[in-house]
Amino acid sequence: MSDTVDDVDLPYDEDEASQQEKIQALEERLEILEAQNEEMRDKLLDANAENNKYQQKLERLTHENKKLKQSPLFVATVQEITDEGVIIKQHGNNQEALTEVTDELREEINPDDRVAVNNSLSIVKSLSSETDVRARVMEVTESPDVSYEDIGGLEEQMQEVRETVEMPLEKPEMFDDVGIDPPSGVLLYGPPGTGKTMLAKAVANQTDATFIKMAGSELVHKFIGEGAKLVRDLFKVAREHEPAVIFIDEIDAIAAKRTESKTSGDAEVQRTMMQLLSEMDGFEERGEIRIIAATNRFDMLDRAILRPGRFDRLIEVPKPNQDGREIIFEIHTRGMNVADDVDFAELAEEAESASGADVKAVCTEAGMFAIRDDRTEIRMEDFRNAWEKVQADSDETEDVSKTFA
Repeated sequence: MSDTVDDVDLPYDEDEASQQEKIQALEERLEILEAQNEEMRDKLLDANAENNKYQQKLERLTHENKKLKQSPLFVATVQEITDEGVIIKQHGNNQEALTEVTDELREEINPDDRVAVNNSLSIVKSLSSETDVRARVMEVTESPDVSYEDIGGLEEQMQEVRETVEMPLEKPEMFDDVGIDPPSGVLLYGPPGTGKTMLAKAVANQTDATFIKMAGSELVHKFIGEGAKLVRDLFKVAREHEPAVIFIDEIDAIAAKRTESKTSGDAEVQRTMMQLLSEMDGFEERGEIRIIAATNRFDMLDRAILRPGRFDRLIEVPKPNQDGREIIFEIHTRGMNVADDVDFAELAEEAESASGADVKAVCTEAGMFAIRDDRTEIRMEDFRNAWEKVQADSDETEDVSKTFA
């Protein structure tokens, strides 16, 4: 309990001090007491704030505890909406039931919608679409930073890709005027590192269509039906965001030639491929969806996926010729500090077997040679040394592959 005025010791001798001294001493004591009072007020405010924080935490934990104690909801599909109620089929046991629903929910739900039901099978709320989240993650929200100007030596292939993918999306009236259906898909095939993926990225950059990318290996799953379901969901996402471009890299992972193998793994891959064939050219209209696929193993692909209607254009993307290599050298050295003695035509002639990816690696390695010598300028000898190193690394990789083959 705080001291009263009578309890406070006076800061002076009452008999000997003058009136002025008494007043001055009391004023000093008053200032001290006011400072102490202000300090206690601040502590009280801090204590109240801390109390409020713990009170909010207690309310949140109480709410979470209450939710955890509630009975779980079950997922069901709306089969039919009648005057008597709503017929639902519960997932898992396929049990059908006729249940009641509020007027508000009745306006929101439609047949085939997913809903949450409680223990008495009453509809509690409507659920979102069942589309696999992995299919939605494959949607590219930002355009890749690759343009047609970044691709060298593939002018003919670039033109065919643009005619197949870009033109039908941007100028569909031209095909209507001529009276033909636009090509529906393009397959890019050729050795590794020749620019197949870069062509797809350039298309994504150039068009306003939704770009969805995936690798064929991502569709290979352990459990029965998972791969086929992901393919269905992938095309469903594309239909929801038309116009759309689907890019499937390494398509040979799911579209290899069918064999007589009876293993469950091979059977699942074939089921996934069947679903892909159905989505590409089935009874349902594909809509404004274009498909680009890429593979290094054209010889492994099943004939069914190569027929017109699925892939109308089969475009070979070979290693660049000398002129193409020279252009690629110029592209990859745009931002590099290159010496005047560097001759790209000569480099292109020397790097006879180089792919586009090899040329890019040569440019990077040449820059590393300059850094090792503490130079900021890259010379002709750096590019030659870099090409020798890239060749040696390639040969070493081939030898290791043969060893483990």
